[in-house]
Amino acid sequence: MLEFYPSLSQCAVVATALKILLWPAYKSTDFEVHRNWLAITHSLPVREWYYEQTSEWTLDYPPFFAAFEWAMSQAARYVDPEMLQVQNLNYDSWRTVYFQRATVLVTELVLLLALYLYVKGSPPSSRKTSHAAAISIFLSPGLLIIDHIHFQYNGFLYGMLILSIVLAREPRGLLLSGILFAILLCFKHIYLYLAPAYFVYLLRVYCVDFRYTLPRIRFWNCVKLGVGLVAVFALAFGPFVYWGQTEQLLSRLFPFSRGLCHAYWAPNVWAMYSFTDRVLIYLAPYLNLPVNADAVTSVTRGLVGDTAFAVLPDIPPRLTFILTLAVQAPPLLAVFFVKPTWDLFVGTITLCGYASFLFGWHVHEKAILLVLIPFSLVALKDRRYLGAFRPLAVSGHVSLFPLLFTMQEFPIKTIYTVFWLVTFLLVGDRLAPAAARPRVFLLDRFTLLYIVVAIPLIVYCSLVHQIIFGSRFEFLPLMFISSYSAIGVVGSWLGFLHVFFTSQKLNR
Repeated sequence: MLEFYPSLSQCAVVATALKILLWPAYKSTDFEVHRNWLAITHSLPVREWYYEQTSEWTLDYPPFFAAFEWAMSQAARYVDPEMLQVQNLNYDSWRTVYFQRATVLVTELVLLLALYLYVKGSPPSSRKTSHAAAISIFLSPGLLIIDHIHFQYNGFLYGMLILSIVLAREPRGLLLSGILFAILLCFKHIYLYLAPAYFVYLLRVYCVDFRYTLPRIRFWNCVKLGVGLVAVFALAFGPFVYWGQTEQLLSRLFPFSRGLCHAYWAPNVWAMYSFTDRVLIYLAPYLNLPVNADAVTSVTRGLVGDTAFAVLPDIPPRLTFILTLAVQAPPLLAVFFVKPTWDLFVGTITLCGYASFLFGWHVHEKAILLVLIPFSLVALKDRRYLGAFRPLAVSGHVSLFPLLFTMQEFPIKTIYTVFWLVTFLLVGDRLAPAAARPRVFLLDRFTLLYIVVAIPLIVYCSLVHQIIFGSRFEFLPLMFISSYSAIGVVGSWLGFLHVFFTSQKLNR
């Protein structure tokens, strides 16, 4: 089996057939979110887009994504005009469902193109590992669960991200890489978390010349990059600034009132913090700890925007930003002061993703793709990188399981994810070259133990808990999955940090 490497196009054909078969499957409220955005952008003038609030799912993505919805609505009116009525809340005719599902597939061609260019531009010596990494991304269980069942457009957006990363491989592509990333920010602002890596890398390799005793500013490069970035953001936000809607737009894009945790789901340090607080509620009488009685219900419910803690101190937004920047700083300094390489750039993007996911404010569980996707590009660089990727591959995908909570999707998400994990990790172990430094065996043992414990946990949270408790204690499976997945993500992050920095010392 390991000697057969299907082409990216063959995998795309098979994957497309599977995704079409899943069109009648479960769809989340995100389906109604995007239907409503189709209606808003089609039915209302641009200056009213960010004020419309007939539905609770108001438009809260940047202007380029709103324009993207408008473009799709031009085709949607020929499929089912009723889906474009703002008042038709929760409208989901079969034509609407099939149209929206189809748009995810069509726009995912951007991801396919980016991965093709990634493989094509790889050195011959690493062509097989690049090919395997590209296939693993395109067939990712995360994209299948989030985009093609739950419903979003991450394949299209991550295609743009990978394309910008690929362009940064060659000096002549650096300018376009920075501009394309700016365009991506105007589609979805969550990628701001990765912006520091782009800023420092482009500053180091495009804007400053270090070939001399004293570094020299590349003036015209700075001008070209600056003009390009200003043009992109002026095109996206200029009209709203002109109409005096800046405050309204920012309030939609950055709703800080939603709270620290997103319903226990994101497997980060705040999930572990919430779990600790939950345990301390029961231990407080024995430890003489004060308990905020009003917060006890909040902690056990785990609802969005409902994040007061009963025993531990509450976390303000400012602290999460400080922690995120502090954790991002070491790899950013490495990019600037160590001779930068493309692999170093991708590693820094990955570590910026880790920092924002683990320490950020109101992180969605779906944001794990900010780590999984860029890490996949270097996961097969050698066995040490693969060792750090394994616990992330398990924990990151398992953390997405609560998104599909109906029994019909249980076999789909579990069988597909297990098949992907076994295939990719077996093939990866075969293809990844030996590392110049010894493998981190402690990380390998951690991964094995982590997987062994994860199997019964998944079975309990997905099946057994409902059989025993029914609709009672609904927060427990979410809390167990997110807290345990957080252990895997943190373990992977620490392992990757070790590999990243020891590799840089090796290459000096």
